[in-house]
Amino acid sequence: MQATISQFRKELFLFADQALQGQSVGFVHRGVVFKVVPEKKQSKLAKLTGQPVLATGVDLELAGRELSAEMEAEWRKDWDQL
Repeated sequence: MQATISQFRKELFLFADQALQGQSVGFVHRGVVFKVVPEKKQSKLAKLTGQPVLATGVDLELAGRELSAEMEAEWRKDWDQL
């Protein structure tokens, strides 16, 4: 997107957000075209927001011990059949 310097000044924050999103942003002043780019590209992963995946109050250590005990019991059963 290219605008005059007056338009750019009025909508500075909009243009800055567009540049952060990777869109081409620029303005013209006295016949010279200026491009606005972020100094450092923002990581796509930085935009992600975390989502809870477990029910509240879940004890992962207890669940891990129970799973290990269950798996060991199944292994023992399999090995006893050999």
